Amino acid sequence: MASTHKKVIVRKMDRDSVQGYVAAEDFLVGSKVELLNTAGNVVLVDLAEIKGVYYVRDFADSNSLPRKTFTTRPRVEGLWVRLRFRDGETLEGLMPNDLSQVRAEGYFLNPPDTRGNVQRIFAPRSAVSELTVLAVIGSAAKRRRQADAAHQTPLLFNELPAE
Repeated sequence: MASTHKKVIVRKMDRDSVQGYVAAEDFLVGSKVELLNTAGNVVLVDLAEIKGVYYVRDFADSNSLPRKTFTTRPRVEGLWVRLRFRDGETLEGLMPNDLSQVRAEGYFLNPPDTRGNVQRIFAPRSAVSELTVLAVIGSAAKRRRQADAAHQTPLLFNELPAE
């Protein structure tokens, strides 16, 4: 495993969970998640059994997400999505609007309450029954610049003044 590890709680489809550490980038080994549990043992958990890998700040606050939907439109750039899991649970989050960051095994998203214990979630494709894009949120500065450019009067330097 890599030298940088992130604290995670792996929630399984059967409501069981495992606490431990995963490598920052290469936590998937084939179709399994490689996890160093809190006892110091390396555990491989099959993706088909996993509902989500929750990147957390602290293991002590291991309750589920306090808020699963956004109360207002998110202000951060990205794709505002709603995931429906196979067990019927619904979760909203923000995904990067960048195809290079999409993984074939699943989806990374930021939860509605980033100040809470859960900072990021990896949801395997096998656990998700439906993914809906609610909105594409872009940068307000980019929109303003484009709008200002459309209203600018063009300057014509090739025309000579009439005499």
